[in-house]
Amino acid sequence: MKKEIFMIWCAITMGKSCLTSKDLKTDACCTTERPHPILQEALNLVPAEIKAKYYGCGSPLPFGIEGLHVLDLGSGSGRDCYVSAKLVGPSGSVTGVDFTDEQLATANSHVAEYMTTLKYPTTNLRFVKGYIELLGEAGIAKSSIDLVISKLCR
Repeated sequence: MKKEIFMIWCAITMGKSCLTSKDLKTDACCTTERPHPILQEALNLVPAEIKAKYYGCGSPLPFGIEGLHVLDLGSGSGRDCYVSAKLVGPSGSVTGVDFTDEQLATANSHVAEYMTTLKYPTTNLRFVKGYIELLGEAGIAKSSIDLVISKLCR
């Protein structure tokens, strides 16, 4: 299964550059409904490149997560992580885990700018390379996460 997922991501990322969601050949995993106003407000702050390279299914984000430590499995370009970073506030944290260098490069490329936009005193958002079934190897400590989210399609 890991090989199949990797092959799909290779097709999407076409070498070293990620395509945008407009380049996908299907809308089977695309959101058609408008997000809740609270999520839309947070989404409006997310850098354009991050939103353009979002390939997820809907929104896995609950409300009332201020101060929590959130883990996004298969974070991709990080759109849900960026939104979560706003929702958890400066006292919470968000970690995205993905296994593709290209997606991680995109996700990491706007973190500092986004923290300035949010006016948080410290960064509460990070992305790490790893496999979701081997979180310890990715540096995720046991009992360090309050909420796990994911929007991986089956």
